[in-house]
Amino acid sequence: MHLLLTNIKQLCNVETGAYRKKWAKGGQMKELPCIENAWLLIRDGKIADFGDMEHWHTVQAENILDVDGGLVLPAWVDSHTHLVFASSREQEFVDRINGLTYEEIAQRGGGILNSAQKLNEIDENQLFDESLARLHKVVSQGTGAIEIKSGYGLSVAGEMKMLRVIRRLKEEKYIPIKASFLAAHAYPTDYKENHEGYLKLIINEMLPQIADEGLADYIDVFCEKGFFSVEETEQVLEAGVKYGLKPKIHANQLHRSGGVQVGVKHKAISVDHLEAMGDEEIEALRHSDTIPTLLPGAAFFLGMQYQPARKLIDADLPVCLATDYNPGSCPSGNIPLLMTLACTQMKMTPEEAINSLTINGAAALELSEDLGTIAVGKIANLIVTKPMPSYSYIPYDFGNNPVKKMILGHHIV
Repeated sequence: MHLLLTNIKQLCNVETGAYRKKWAKGGQMKELPCIENAWLLIRDGKIADFGDMEHWHTVQAENILDVDGGLVLPAWVDSHTHLVFASSREQEFVDRINGLTYEEIAQRGGGILNSAQKLNEIDENQLFDESLARLHKVVSQGTGAIEIKSGYGLSVAGEMKMLRVIRRLKEEKYIPIKASFLAAHAYPTDYKENHEGYLKLIINEMLPQIADEGLADYIDVFCEKGFFSVEETEQVLEAGVKYGLKPKIHANQLHRSGGVQVGVKHKAISVDHLEAMGDEEIEALRHSDTIPTLLPGAAFFLGMQYQPARKLIDADLPVCLATDYNPGSCPSGNIPLLMTLACTQMKMTPEEAINSLTINGAAALELSEDLGTIAVGKIANLIVTKPMPSYSYIPYDFGNNPVKKMILGHHIV
């Protein structure tokens, strides 16, 4: 199919020439190349050509879409989610209002353990149906590629159930999906006093089965006080790498846990959360290819301090944003709202926020060659917005969905 988009008010984050950037870092994040009053041609699901309407030339296309004053951007890439889960946890939301901390809720069997109990009870088909509905919802808000973690099973059967549901979502071929194996999310009740036993279960039983079925792309660990220590994190990461799973880390959400440093040591693709950061962590990241991924939606929902986005950008790092969509600490996959939080609470510019959710999000999922910018040859996963003055209007108009249509390769949604 050939699809021609015309009368685009702003075609955002374009790349021309042979060079394709892996990410935008530091001062580059303030740069968002755009073409005003543009057109774009899609051929066989990929971007074939683009330019400005003033220098229009005849293009043959089976279908023409007049964008009529809307913007076209690369679809968002959400590189950290827990989209597959069994039930909401609104009672814990009320508990926090009444003064309990995230850690206190976890210690009394809430939090991740609550989700694990419900996950192990739910039928796999029902879990798939509910997860597919959530996937459709986030796509309607502009998400065009996503990562989804396990980690609410905390048992062999539960983790396999989650990863098989993620595989079924991949097989829908709706948007690109990457899967992360996160059994090291919390210690289940039966192993609360037997950490070594649970680590052996992950390493000796779960990982071989996951590798045999090709169920995961990444290995992830919640490296945090009260969860997995640096030493325990290393055990899991090293085992995962032997099975071909690349590391990602939940790091420094509640404390300066050593998670950033262990992630850098093991060449993690990204370290995610980073509410608790110091100069040592930033310096470690500066001498690595590990991407700092910030999850301000969780900080907002938990009433915690926000991540030091400005310090990280000023240290010339490729900062990424992601939703952390999950039932406990961020029950939202709404990226336009996430952008508003990034701009108002972490003082990121709209350009920095868009780069963090497009090219840098793609880098955090190793998809930069195919997604993240408007470039000839990349997959045409694109946002077509409602008419608006400029891309800065997206975070400004908070709480409202800017998306008019999604183009996902061959399909208009």
